Amino acid sequence: MHDRDLAGAVSPPGDCGVAVWLLVCCALVFAMVVVGGVTRLTHSGLSIVEWQPIVGTLPPLNESAWQETFSKYQQTPEFRKVNPDMNLAGFKRIFWWEYFHRLLGRLIGAVFLLPLLWFAARGKIPRALTWRLAAVFALGALQGAMGWYMVQSGLVDDPRVSQYRLTAHLGIALLIYAAMLWIALDLLFPRTPGADA
Repeated sequence: MHDRDLAGAVSPPGDCGVAVWLLVCCALVFAMVVVGGVTRLTHSGLSIVEWQPIVGTLPPLNESAWQETFSKYQQTPEFRKVNPDMNLAGFKRIFWWEYFHRLLGRLIGAVFLLPLLWFAARGKIPRALTWRLAAVFALGALQGAMGWYMVQSGLVDDPRVSQYRLTAHLGIALLIYAAMLWIALDLLFPRTPGADA
């Protein structure tokens, strides 16, 4: 029998730890949405034209690398049709917003996955909760893929991302946020058996 059944509405210490971890992830997702909004408003989202989940963690580290990254951007419709007069300094200004947006996505993935494995190894996650956390992780993976799918739509003839893909990208982020918040609050304030009777 789980401790929650014995303690009624009192959440066990293990559940509190899992809940706090999920709330931290919620805060990071909220920050991700804010940075994503700024990236959108500053028209920075198409500045990085490749999806490199591992290698792309590091930004350009020298002038040669910056020139190479900029030259890839110069081949895009956005540069040719919207920013033909942009120089390297101007490119760096839009690059950093998109870079931090992607870096924050990687951070969220690590902050979610590593504690999840730690909690699971220590038996801190109830069996009934496993599938819900696995679903959240799957949504996170889908979110990353959707983000790149969205960016791709702006790297063709029209230098604007698809509004449908953008809506899906934001919608998945809100779904992830809501799911983690729901689980965390359910762990912190468990319902007493029979309370709804």
